[in-house]
Amino acid sequence: MTRDPASEGRRWLAQAADDLETAELLVRHGRHPVACFLAQQCAEKALKGALYHAGAEVVLGHSVAALCRDLASAHPTLASRCGTWATLDQHYIPSRYPDALPGGTPADVYTDVQARAAVDLAAEVVAAVGALIDGPAP
Repeated sequence: MTRDPASEGRRWLAQAADDLETAELLVRHGRHPVACFLAQQCAEKALKGALYHAGAEVVLGHSVAALCRDLASAHPTLASRCGTWATLDQHYIPSRYPDALPGGTPADVYTDVQARAAVDLAAEVVAAVGALIDGPAP
């Protein structure tokens, strides 16, 4: 079954935007590690949406850095943001697993500052992809 690239891209972006709202709630309720993980997921889904929108048939992988590099090859203006957005990848595993941290649990070490920064970055990715897919907001 062939998917319409524009519809598929918007579908992934819609899920990223929905997850972003949930990440905001998690920050407000002090669920910092999960907010950080979900922020990474938002960025990943938004970038995958942009790649699908651009016509990719299959987009594999979970690295924001790699997905951004792939997208930047078609949209060079994004290249300058890839390094900053890639910092979200640091939350992919340690925010969920105690054995990824030197002592303690993610709930012990993740802070409000980290969660707020991660969610803000994810919001930036979602907005940038939205501008690519639908054009800049008025």
